[in-house]
Parts: sequence; structure tokens; C-alpha cells
Amino acid sequence: MKRIATVALTALAPISWGSTYAVATELLPPDRPLFTGVMRALPAGLLLTALSRTLPKGEWWWKSAVLGTLNIGAFFPLLFLSAYRLPGGVAAVLGAVGPLFVVALAALVLGERASLRTVLAAVVGAFGVSMVVLTGDAKLDLVGVVAGVVSSASMGAGTVMTKRWGRPEGVGPLAVTGWQLTAGGLVIIPVAALVEGAPPVLDGKAFLGYGYMMLINTGIAYWLWFRGIGQLTATSVTLLGPLSPLTAAVLGWAALGQALTPVQLVGMAIAFGATIAGQLAAARAAAKPEPFSSTEENDRNISMDLRGREVRP
Repeated sequence: MKRIATVALTALAPISWGSTYAVATELLPPDRPLFTGVMRALPAGLLLTALSRTLPKGEWWWKSAVLGTLNIGAFFPLLFLSAYRLPGGVAAVLGAVGPLFVVALAALVLGERASLRTVLAAVVGAFGVSMVVLTGDAKLDLVGVVAGVVSSASMGAGTVMTKRWGRPEGVGPLAVTGWQLTAGGLVIIPVAALVEGAPPVLDGKAFLGYGYMMLINTGIAYWLWFRGIGQLTATSVTLLGPLSPLTAAVLGWAALGQALTPVQLVGMAIAFGATIAGQLAAARAAAKPEPFSSTEENDRNISMDLRGREVRP
């Protein structure tokens, strides 16, 4: 029951991220994706750090910088570059293959063995997303494709390394999330200044949109995401990723008047089913007892040997 609650709370993060497109198109100034990245990450990071009243110490200064760059500072600009160079559907599909990067990296770095069911869930989930977002006139651009793939790899590596390094003793996920968002926002600032120039003039709608982005879409969402990474396997968390484009499609239909075709509805069912199947596979894997390591096996054999014969002084 506790695992189900943790998965459900973690799933709120990609569901929230699915609202990014609707909020950006309806409330935010156009053609300022990097400035939006800064406004999402930096204020939220500073707020969470202030609420936690905890600063990094020792090696966690550079670890926070690395994680913040992977999860935020590099991910946001590459994601936006991909979105600008590619049709939205192609960019979304490239993002949907992120779980495959995490499955591979988690096996190499964390020793998380991916079952065939888990790999199939990741592949089928990406296929379902492609049915939802791809159109017949989708065209490929090499720079956009590379940016999309690298952005997925960056977020995947950040997820795995967040799991690998964990948190400092006595420090909660709120503080670690704040550190990463602050570092990531600082990384984006010079890129935004170079590419987009001075910040735009903001109206009331923009303040409302950025307020939502900062508090809900980023601050709370990333806190739930990193909290989930701390309690679940990296693979289990990343398999929730397809919920983001699915939420974007539903909001596009409900709020923006965009039509959903039968093919898209089937794709949504496939992607959602793959997400559920991936969580069930991850739960089964987590329930299996870990095999004895060589040291543990030796200790057990010695203990059994001592119990099986009289120990003489």
C-alpha cells in the first residue's frame, strides 16, 4: 500500500509537466523558452532552499551542480532546442524514449536488473506516445533530433545519479531539490542572455503563468520526483514519464479545443497500459529477495557450519 501511494504521488510530477505546453501557449510571452526555464527553476530552487534552511556542505556543492545541470540546466535548453527544430510530436517521442536510457544506465551504475517486461513496457510506452503525438507530415531535423536525444539522456543520467548519490545524512528531499533547481537555473541564465537577450516585459497573465510554473509545475513537481527516486527504483520512476505527453494531449483536447482521433485514443490506452505494466513489473522485481553476495554467502555458510557441529574451545 505504501508503494502504491509513493508511485501515485511521484506520478503527479510528469502529470504536472504535461501542463507546460498549455500554460506556455496561453499565458507566457512567446519565443522565450530559456527565460521560461530560468523562471521555472531558479525562484523555485531558492524558495525550496529557504524553506529547508539547509545549504550544501562539502562534496554536495559540486554534486548539486552536476545533478542540477543534468536534470535542469542542460535538459531544459536541449529540450527547447529540440521543440523548436522539430514538430512537437517528434520531440515528444524523443522524450518518451528516456526510460530506455534510464533502464540501461540503472543496470550499469546501480545494478538494477531490468526484466524483459520492464524493457517491453518502456518500448510499448514510447510506441503509444508516438501514436498520440506523431502526424503524417512530421519531418526530421538532425540538430533537433540530436538535441532531443541528448536531452533525454541528460535527464536519464540525472535520474540515475540522483538515485546513486542519494541525500546527505539528515537532509530531506526538499533541500536537495532546492539545490538542484538553483544550480540548474544558474546554468541556464547565461545561455538565455546570449540567445534571447534582455528579459521581456511581463503582464498579469505572464505573472500568473510563471507563478504556476514555479510553484506547481517545478517546485512541487520536482520535489515529488526526487522524493520518488529516493523511495523507488530509478527504473520505476522513469517509467512514469509517458504520463506527461498523455496529460498534454488531454489538456489540449479539454482546454484548447484540440481534437483527438481514434488512433490517438488507442495510443493513449497503449501508453497508459504500458505505464501500469511497468509499475507492476518493477513491484515484482522489488519484492524478490536480493541474491546473496559472495561475502554474505560465506558468512551464511560459516554460520550454518558452526551450528551443525560442536564448537570446541
